[in-house]
Amino acid sequence: MRVLFVGDIVGRPGRRAVASLVPRIVRERQVDFVIANGENAAGGKGITATAVDEIIGAGVDVITMGNHVWDNREVFSFIDDEPRLIRPANYPGDCPGQGSHVYTAGGGVRVGIINLSGRVFMAPLDDPFRMADLLVEDLSHRCDIIIVDFHAEATSEKQAMGWYLDGRVHAVLGTHTHVQTSDERILPQGTAYITDVGMTGPADSVLGMERGQALARFLTQRPQRLEVAKGRSQLDAVLLSFDDRTWKAESIERLRFWTEA
Repeated sequence: MRVLFVGDIVGRPGRRAVASLVPRIVRERQVDFVIANGENAAGGKGITATAVDEIIGAGVDVITMGNHVWDNREVFSFIDDEPRLIRPANYPGDCPGQGSHVYTAGGGVRVGIINLSGRVFMAPLDDPFRMADLLVEDLSHRCDIIIVDFHAEATSEKQAMGWYLDGRVHAVLGTHTHVQTSDERILPQGTAYITDVGMTGPADSVLGMERGQALARFLTQRPQRLEVAKGRSQLDAVLLSFDDRTWKAESIERLRFWTEA
Protein backbone atom coordinates (compact mmCIF):
# COMPACT_ATOMS: atom_id res chain seq x y z
CA MET A 1 0.00 0.00 0.00
CA ARG A 2 1.49 3.32 -1.10
CA VAL A 3 0.20 6.75 -0.12
CA LEU A 4 1.36 10.05 -1.64
CA PHE A 5 1.00 13.21 0.46
CA VAL A 6 1.45 16.47 -1.47
CA GLY A 7 2.65 19.57 0.39
CA ASP A 8 0.66 22.83 0.64
CA ILE A 9 -0.69 23.80 -2.79
CA VAL A 10 -0.24 27.54 -3.47
CA GLY A 11 -2.51 29.22 -6.02
CA ARG A 12 -2.91 28.44 -9.69
CA PRO A 13 0.79 27.54 -10.18
CA GLY A 14 0.46 24.92 -7.45
CA ARG A 15 -2.73 23.51 -8.95
CA ARG A 16 -1.06 23.31 -12.36
CA ALA A 17 1.90 21.48 -10.85
CA VAL A 18 -0.48 18.98 -9.27
CA ALA A 19 -2.31 18.47 -12.58
CA SER A 20 0.98 18.05 -14.44
CA LEU A 21 2.92 15.89 -12.01
CA VAL A 22 0.59 13.86 -9.76
CA PRO A 23 -0.74 11.52 -12.49
CA ARG A 24 2.85 10.70 -13.50
CA ILE A 25 3.96 10.10 -9.90
CA VAL A 26 0.94 7.88 -9.26
CA ARG A 27 1.70 5.84 -12.37
CA GLU A 28 5.46 5.55 -11.92
CA ARG A 29 5.44 4.97 -8.15
CA GLN A 30 2.34 2.75 -8.15
CA VAL A 31 0.50 4.97 -5.68
CA ASP A 32 -2.78 3.70 -4.24
CA PHE A 33 -4.05 6.83 -2.47
CA VAL A 34 -3.27 10.56 -2.73
CA ILE A 35 -3.69 13.31 -0.11
CA ALA A 36 -2.88 17.00 -0.63
CA ASN A 37 -3.02 20.04 1.60
CA GLY A 38 -5.04 22.73 -0.21
CA GLU A 39 -5.48 25.57 2.26
CA ASN A 40 -3.65 28.02 -0.06
CA ALA A 41 -4.98 26.62 -3.32
CA ALA A 42 -7.12 29.61 -4.39
CA GLY A 43 -5.12 32.81 -4.84
CA GLY A 44 -2.74 31.83 -2.05
CA LYS A 45 -5.37 31.80 0.70
CA GLY A 46 -8.33 29.49 1.13
CA ILE A 47 -10.03 27.28 -1.41
CA THR A 48 -12.93 27.41 -3.87
CA ALA A 49 -15.16 24.77 -5.42
CA THR A 50 -13.31 25.21 -8.73
CA ALA A 51 -9.96 24.61 -7.03
CA VAL A 52 -11.33 21.49 -5.33
CA ASP A 53 -12.53 20.15 -8.68
CA GLU A 54 -9.13 20.81 -10.29
CA ILE A 55 -7.20 19.08 -7.52
CA ILE A 56 -9.53 16.08 -7.32
CA GLY A 57 -9.55 15.88 -11.10
CA ALA A 58 -5.76 15.53 -11.07
CA GLY A 59 -6.02 12.33 -9.05
CA VAL A 60 -6.04 13.55 -5.44
CA ASP A 61 -8.40 11.55 -3.22
CA VAL A 62 -8.69 13.92 -0.24
CA ILE A 63 -7.77 17.56 0.45
CA THR A 64 -6.75 18.69 3.93
CA MET A 65 -6.78 22.29 5.08
CA GLY A 66 -5.34 24.55 7.80
CA ASN A 67 -5.55 28.01 9.34
CA HIS A 68 -6.61 29.61 6.03
CA VAL A 69 -9.61 27.33 5.61
CA TRP A 70 -12.12 30.18 6.01
CA ASP A 71 -10.22 32.87 4.08
CA ASN A 72 -12.28 32.43 0.92
CA ARG A 73 -15.89 32.68 2.05
CA GLU A 74 -17.07 30.55 -0.85
CA VAL A 75 -15.98 27.54 1.21
CA PHE A 76 -19.01 27.94 3.48
CA SER A 77 -21.30 27.15 0.54
CA PHE A 78 -19.87 23.68 -0.13
CA ILE A 79 -17.67 22.33 2.69
CA ASP A 80 -20.55 20.50 4.38
CA ASP A 81 -21.35 18.69 1.13
CA GLU A 82 -17.81 17.79 0.06
CA PRO A 83 -16.55 14.68 1.91
CA ARG A 84 -13.21 14.83 0.08
CA LEU A 85 -12.37 18.10 1.87
CA ILE A 86 -11.55 18.18 5.59
CA ARG A 87 -10.51 21.04 7.87
CA PRO A 88 -8.72 21.08 11.26
CA ALA A 89 -10.83 19.13 13.72
CA ASN A 90 -9.90 21.30 16.69
CA TYR A 91 -11.72 24.44 15.55
CA PRO A 92 -13.97 25.31 18.51
CA GLY A 93 -17.76 25.39 18.42
CA ASP A 94 -20.08 24.26 15.70
CA CYS A 95 -17.92 24.93 12.63
CA PRO A 96 -19.02 23.63 9.23
CA GLY A 97 -17.17 20.77 7.61
CA GLN A 98 -15.46 17.80 9.19
CA GLY A 99 -12.07 17.24 10.78
CA SER A 100 -11.68 13.56 9.95
CA HIS A 101 -13.10 11.05 7.53
CA VAL A 102 -12.69 7.43 6.45
CA TYR A 103 -11.94 6.77 2.77
CA THR A 104 -11.67 3.56 0.79
CA ALA A 105 -8.51 3.06 -1.24
CA GLY A 106 -7.77 0.37 -3.82
CA GLY A 107 -8.40 -3.16 -2.62
CA GLY A 108 -10.88 -1.92 -0.04
CA VAL A 109 -8.22 -0.55 2.32
CA ARG A 110 -9.86 1.82 4.81
CA VAL A 111 -7.80 5.01 5.24
CA GLY A 112 -8.68 7.40 8.05
CA ILE A 113 -7.48 10.99 7.65
CA ILE A 114 -7.28 13.41 10.58
CA ASN A 115 -6.60 17.14 10.12
CA LEU A 116 -5.40 19.14 13.16
CA SER A 117 -4.05 22.66 13.68
CA GLY A 118 -1.29 23.65 16.07
CA ARG A 119 -1.59 26.47 18.61
CA VAL A 120 2.00 27.73 19.07
CA PHE A 121 2.32 31.06 17.17
CA MET A 122 -1.13 30.38 15.72
CA ALA A 123 -4.78 30.90 16.68
CA PRO A 124 -5.74 29.54 20.13
CA LEU A 125 -7.92 26.68 18.94
CA ASP A 126 -8.96 23.70 21.07
CA ASP A 127 -6.19 21.38 22.28
CA PRO A 128 -5.01 19.34 19.24
CA PHE A 129 -3.53 16.61 21.46
CA ARG A 130 -6.78 15.92 23.28
CA MET A 131 -8.69 16.11 20.02
CA ALA A 132 -6.26 13.60 18.55
CA ASP A 133 -7.02 11.24 21.43
CA LEU A 134 -10.75 11.35 20.68
CA LEU A 135 -10.40 10.92 16.92
CA VAL A 136 -7.79 8.16 17.07
CA GLU A 137 -9.94 6.21 19.51
CA ASP A 138 -12.87 6.46 17.11
CA LEU A 139 -11.00 5.74 13.88
CA SER A 140 -8.90 2.89 15.25
CA HIS A 141 -12.00 0.69 15.22
CA ARG A 142 -12.94 1.62 11.65
CA CYS A 143 -9.67 1.95 9.71
CA ASP A 144 -6.70 -0.06 8.51
CA ILE A 145 -4.46 3.01 8.27
CA ILE A 146 -4.69 6.39 10.08
CA ILE A 147 -2.79 9.43 8.74
CA VAL A 148 -2.62 12.79 10.52
CA ASP A 149 -1.99 16.14 8.79
CA PHE A 150 -0.75 18.36 11.63
CA HIS A 151 -0.87 21.93 10.31
CA ALA A 152 1.40 23.84 12.68
CA GLU A 153 4.06 26.55 12.86
CA ALA A 154 6.39 25.38 15.62
CA THR A 155 8.69 22.45 14.90
CA SER A 156 8.62 21.58 18.60
CA GLU A 157 4.83 21.21 18.59
CA LYS A 158 4.97 19.04 15.47
CA GLN A 159 7.64 16.78 16.92
CA ALA A 160 5.69 16.54 20.14
CA MET A 161 2.61 15.39 18.22
CA GLY A 162 4.68 12.77 16.41
CA TRP A 163 5.92 11.32 19.68
CA TYR A 164 2.49 11.61 21.27
CA LEU A 165 0.84 9.54 18.53
CA ASP A 166 3.73 7.15 17.85
CA GLY A 167 2.33 3.65 17.67
CA ARG A 168 -1.28 4.85 17.67
CA VAL A 169 -1.44 6.17 14.10
CA HIS A 170 0.45 5.18 10.96
CA ALA A 171 1.78 8.62 9.96
CA VAL A 172 2.04 12.16 11.35
CA LEU A 173 2.86 14.61 8.58
CA GLY A 174 3.52 18.30 9.23
CA THR A 175 2.26 21.06 6.96
CA HIS A 176 1.99 24.89 7.03
CA THR A 177 5.54 26.28 6.86
CA HIS A 178 6.01 25.56 3.11
CA VAL A 179 9.63 24.54 3.73
CA GLN A 180 10.35 20.83 3.36
CA THR A 181 12.34 19.38 6.26
CA SER A 182 14.85 16.55 6.06
CA ASP A 183 13.86 14.67 9.22
CA GLU A 184 11.64 11.97 7.72
CA ARG A 185 11.81 8.76 9.74
CA ILE A 186 9.89 5.84 11.20
CA LEU A 187 9.51 6.49 14.92
CA PRO A 188 10.29 3.66 17.40
CA GLN A 189 6.69 2.46 17.71
CA GLY A 190 6.19 2.42 13.94
CA THR A 191 4.69 5.81 13.00
CA ALA A 192 6.04 7.53 9.87
CA TYR A 193 6.92 11.16 10.60
CA ILE A 194 8.15 14.37 8.96
CA THR A 195 8.07 17.88 10.42
CA ASP A 196 6.99 19.52 7.16
CA VAL A 197 6.14 18.03 3.78
CA GLY A 198 6.85 21.33 2.02
CA MET A 199 5.09 23.35 -0.68
CA THR A 200 3.63 22.86 -4.14
CA GLY A 201 3.78 26.16 -5.97
CA PRO A 202 6.13 28.87 -7.30
CA ALA A 203 9.72 27.88 -6.57
CA ASP A 204 11.41 31.29 -6.94
CA SER A 205 9.32 32.98 -4.29
CA VAL A 206 8.93 33.61 -0.57
CA LEU A 207 6.69 30.73 0.52
CA GLY A 208 4.90 30.94 -2.84
CA MET A 209 4.46 34.72 -2.86
CA GLU A 210 6.15 37.36 -5.04
CA ARG A 211 9.65 38.05 -3.70
CA GLY A 212 9.55 41.84 -4.13
CA GLN A 213 6.30 42.22 -2.25
CA ALA A 214 7.50 40.01 0.59
CA LEU A 215 10.79 41.91 0.80
CA ALA A 216 8.95 45.26 0.90
CA ARG A 217 6.97 44.05 3.89
CA PHE A 218 10.13 43.03 5.75
CA LEU A 219 12.08 46.15 4.83
CA THR A 220 9.41 48.75 5.50
CA GLN A 221 7.27 47.04 8.15
CA ARG A 222 4.26 48.47 6.36
CA PRO A 223 1.23 46.57 5.06
CA GLN A 224 1.94 45.08 1.66
CA ARG A 225 -0.36 43.09 -0.58
CA LEU A 226 1.09 39.66 -1.31
CA GLU A 227 0.36 37.92 -4.61
CA VAL A 228 1.15 34.41 -5.77
CA ALA A 229 4.47 34.39 -7.64
CA LYS A 230 4.98 33.31 -11.25
CA GLY A 231 7.57 31.17 -12.98
CA ARG A 232 8.60 27.56 -12.49
CA SER A 233 6.96 25.52 -9.74
CA GLN A 234 8.02 22.78 -7.39
CA LEU A 235 5.97 19.90 -6.04
CA ASP A 236 7.03 18.72 -2.59
CA ALA A 237 5.61 15.46 -1.27
CA VAL A 238 6.29 12.33 0.74
CA LEU A 239 5.66 8.77 -0.37
CA LEU A 240 4.56 6.39 2.36
CA SER A 241 4.74 2.61 2.05
CA PHE A 242 2.75 0.30 4.32
CA ASP A 243 2.89 -3.48 4.72
CA ASP A 244 -0.11 -5.00 2.95
CA ARG A 245 -0.77 -7.46 5.79
CA THR A 246 0.05 -5.62 9.01
CA TRP A 247 -0.39 -2.03 7.64
CA LYS A 248 2.75 -0.99 9.51
CA ALA A 249 4.74 1.84 7.96
CA GLU A 250 7.72 0.46 6.06
CA SER A 251 9.19 3.68 4.66
CA ILE A 252 8.73 7.42 4.18
CA GLU A 253 10.50 9.09 1.25
CA ARG A 254 10.84 12.81 0.56
CA LEU A 255 10.08 13.84 -3.02
CA ARG A 256 10.57 17.03 -5.03
CA PHE A 257 9.68 17.59 -8.66
CA TRP A 258 9.83 20.66 -10.90
CA THR A 259 7.74 22.12 -13.68
CA GLU A 260 8.87 24.45 -16.45
CA ALA A 261 8.33 28.21 -16.07
